Amino acid sequence: MKLRKWICRAVGGYLSAALLLIGADARAQVSLSTVVDLAERNSPQVRAAVAEVQRATAGLQETKDAYIPSFVLGSSVGYTYGFPVGQPSVYNINSSSLLYSFSQPDYIRAARAALKSAQLGLKDSEEQVALDAALAYVQLDSDTRQIAALDEERGYAQRLASIERERLLAGVDGRMEVTRAELTAAQVDEKRLRLEDDANELRQKLGHLTGLPLSSFVTDSKSIPGTSNFSQEEPVGDRESLTNAGIQAAYANATSKRLLSWGNQKENYRPRFAFGVEYNRYAKFNNYQEYYLRFQHNNFDVGVQITFPIFDATLRAKARESAADAQRATAQADQTKFQTSEQVYSLRHSLREIAAQQRVAQLRSELAQEQLEAIQAQLQNGSGSANAPPVTPKDEQQARIQERERYVDALDATFQMVRAELTLMRSLGSVQDWVHSPAHP
Repeated sequence: MKLRKWICRAVGGYLSAALLLIGADARAQVSLSTVVDLAERNSPQVRAAVAEVQRATAGLQETKDAYIPSFVLGSSVGYTYGFPVGQPSVYNINSSSLLYSFSQPDYIRAARAALKSAQLGLKDSEEQVALDAALAYVQLDSDTRQIAALDEERGYAQRLASIERERLLAGVDGRMEVTRAELTAAQVDEKRLRLEDDANELRQKLGHLTGLPLSSFVTDSKSIPGTSNFSQEEPVGDRESLTNAGIQAAYANATSKRLLSWGNQKENYRPRFAFGVEYNRYAKFNNYQEYYLRFQHNNFDVGVQITFPIFDATLRAKARESAADAQRATAQADQTKFQTSEQVYSLRHSLREIAAQQRVAQLRSELAQEQLEAIQAQLQNGSGSANAPPVTPKDEQQARIQERERYVDALDATFQMVRAELTLMRSLGSVQDWVHSPAHP
């Protein structure tokens, strides 16, 4: 059911994407949830996980079908000479099936656990793809907003350099102030070029993830959900073990290996019961009746075959191999759990520091905005004090530059916070829940 649901979602997603590209403007905004959904349907990693689910489903059906009789139609017609060396079968029909095996129930349970592991692996792959797409989208949105702010800052820096040149000609300031203003403008250009390169790389990555053209990625900031309150929470037991699909898949795989080893061990000591039916239509043109006292066309037999294992070195070695494989799978699952738990603990504590840095950057941005407003008010209305130095257009441009610089720093700090939270959500298995949660206003 889950696989069928995924296929329906994939087909619907491709149709939606096609309609989006055909009927909408190529530069229209694409929401975060749309990008993540398309990435999950287009990702080779997810497609490989879907194929693994299909393989595990077929494997489970194979273990159950051992009880269903198989039918084989054959023929042994041919020229013969001398005494018969085989049966003169015009055609024959054989049917056989497993009647009972002490190992088969373990094999069925092992296949069922393997299917569960594959399904959880699919969910884990979708979580990873959702993380990659969400991080790229949020970073692209942050870079786009920073580039817009840097464009404004560059205009203010160029205006400041022009003012300094006028003050130099008037003998008010020295050449050093002109150089300082030009350096500010050059630094803004350098930072903008770096952000443009990052944005182009992110668009290319999103294009590979979703299959959409690069020009389609115009982010919508309103579609990005707000940050969570992980920094204020304390770790609660082994929550990641209950929500992380990767850990659950590892333990389900270990269970499958263990059940498989139990089944292989039982093959060495317990009998096996099989059912068989055979019908043969014998020919007379080979003159077989001359060599047999009683010969007839129609021959039929039915019975139960019971096999008692006495000694088979190959089966014993296979049982030891599968037991070791089960131990390794369990150890790997434990290792995955411990590593994830340590990562969650580290991320929870680092979030506090990142949240504090974000708060500082936000307050600096607000302070720079208030200082700019104060300078603009003084420039229009005067300082209100006879002893205070007059506010000049140079002071206004410097305040504008600082305000944009602090705003860019705040945007970057916010992205660092979102990235840390998304990394933690990946460990807790809640990236998709965050992507489809209500966006901030």
